[in-house]
Amino acid sequence: MLDFFSIFSKGGIVLWCYTFQGVKASFTEPINALIKTVLLQERGGTSHFTHGALQMQYKLDNEFELIFVVGYQKVLTLLYVDKLITDVHRDFRDRYRQKLLDGSLSWITLNFSYDNQFSILRSNAEVKGSKKVTTMRTFDKSEKSKKTIKSMTIDKNKDAKDAEIKKKTNSPKPEKAVKPSVEVPAVQPNVPESNNTLDPDAIARNREALAKRAAASKAKGKKTAPKKTGKSARVWQNGGNAKDAESLDRSGITNKDVLTNGHSHDDNVTAEQKNWVNTSSKIQDLEIDEDEILEEEEYEDEDEDVEEDMEEQANTKKSSGGIFSMFRGLVGSKALTKEALQPVLNSMRDHLIGKNVAADIAEKMCDSVANKLEGKMVGTFSTIASTVKQSLNESLVLILTPKRRVDILRDVLETQRAGKPYVITFCGVNGVGKSTNLAKICFWLMENGFRVMIAACDTFRAGAVEQLRTHKTRLHTLHPPSMHGGRDGVNLFEKGYGKDAAGIAMQAINAAREQRYDVVLVDTAGRMQDNEPLMRSLAKLITVNSPDLVLFVGEALVGNEAVDQLVKFNQALADYSNAENPRSIDGIVLTKFDTIDDKVGAAISMTYTTGQPIVFVGTGQSYPDLRRLNAKAVVHALLK
Repeated sequence: MLDFFSIFSKGGIVLWCYTFQGVKASFTEPINALIKTVLLQERGGTSHFTHGALQMQYKLDNEFELIFVVGYQKVLTLLYVDKLITDVHRDFRDRYRQKLLDGSLSWITLNFSYDNQFSILRSNAEVKGSKKVTTMRTFDKSEKSKKTIKSMTIDKNKDAKDAEIKKKTNSPKPEKAVKPSVEVPAVQPNVPESNNTLDPDAIARNREALAKRAAASKAKGKKTAPKKTGKSARVWQNGGNAKDAESLDRSGITNKDVLTNGHSHDDNVTAEQKNWVNTSSKIQDLEIDEDEILEEEEYEDEDEDVEEDMEEQANTKKSSGGIFSMFRGLVGSKALTKEALQPVLNSMRDHLIGKNVAADIAEKMCDSVANKLEGKMVGTFSTIASTVKQSLNESLVLILTPKRRVDILRDVLETQRAGKPYVITFCGVNGVGKSTNLAKICFWLMENGFRVMIAACDTFRAGAVEQLRTHKTRLHTLHPPSMHGGRDGVNLFEKGYGKDAAGIAMQAINAAREQRYDVVLVDTAGRMQDNEPLMRSLAKLITVNSPDLVLFVGEALVGNEAVDQLVKFNQALADYSNAENPRSIDGIVLTKFDTIDDKVGAAISMTYTTGQPIVFVGTGQSYPDLRRLNAKAVVHALLK
């Protein structure tokens, strides 16, 4: 049983709607979710959308900018929905074509009376689309009934001859007789028989000849052998020698030197690192080659000028009754079809996969472009490839554009007024750079005047706490207490290894509240998405402490793996949480972006999968190497 069927325009005008259960407002919320989640975000790769217990199927009409949506309970298996929505789409277009051509402004005052015709189409679709009962075939419909009597008659003589021929062909060939081998003593003719003993003179002559041959071969192959030298010791770079022993002696470190690991503050940073201070308060966008974009824009402008000139020539020839006017009319009135779009979309899909976009994401995006362009009229002299590329460009920009505001500095100020710290939790798989990018974000926050506490909640990986302690020491050197009113700008809260990460995070948040720190950065252990015990631990940490922002740290190097990681992380946070409304990933930090050149497909895969924005992009290993995502730069590199 269907719940509703609605026809509305992309401008928001409802032309006709029909509800089957009498609840007039039951379809407004799911349709709004469809518009917000699928249509506005260019995620129309499939014609199905699920909202709660409701399954919706929609069809786009790009010629008249219409959307046909049917909704039903997803527990039902309705075989006639495809036929119904296709029949309604075709019949509605043909029935009201003239009204639709008049323009969308007149649709508001028109009355589309379509209830009776819809009931007829629904009844026909239910009858033809219902599952047919299969019956057993009769003998007349079987293959055996088609055989003739002659083909089933047995000829004994013919069968005996065939069997004899087959036996002869398959019989093994007789082996040739092998004559027995008889050992015959070799007889050397014209050699007189003699005993085996030689006379002493022959033995002496043979020895003399053998000595001469040995001396000649020795003189011929004699070479001067190189002198053997002893093995030289390898010299290691920065290896040091005995003179450096005094500087390497760490036995005299006192307790007051623990903060700087035995070195002075000036020894921890270089002159270049000191120049970072007071220059990184604002995160820059990803860089883009403006010259290359200008060249492409000039090339496109030239193409547009050529097209305008061709149009003018066509108009001139049309007024004079030339043949070219017929060609122009044929091209301008042609609508795009799936068959015409398919070769270009296949090439575009392969291009996206080559740029590191996940295969299923590339397939969905190409399907979305096909649904968006099918039935659309192509402009005069516009090629299908340029139309597809422009539509894909618009879709990619919409996908990468954040759907909600992510302003960490403003949120920190709001929580600061409330008298509590702003908590950010970092999670992700092993080796993606969580601790390094945590230190970058910490440096950025300190550049903006905030005091930061780092919670070392990675209690599994050996050296994780020491790594954070090293970052804390360097950040403390770059931002001494004098820059924060005499108080430490950064502090590390750690309880060692093998402890409960959720408990350490809670203690760190409480300590930050008592000591008036502005931000708490929670570093968690790297874990694979299939590791259930560690995923339960992460879900517990997020559920117990309720951080303000949960950031997933992922590599820009991955392709299909990015989708699997994000889906399973979100699923684990939902499955292993005891809260009624479990938290999921709020944003993404994309690391190692400087190592991929133009293969930036991971950004598309991650954003498309979760719908969450990419908050930061890591472009190096230094503290200032942190950027904001520039959608224009990413799309330019992706379609280059």
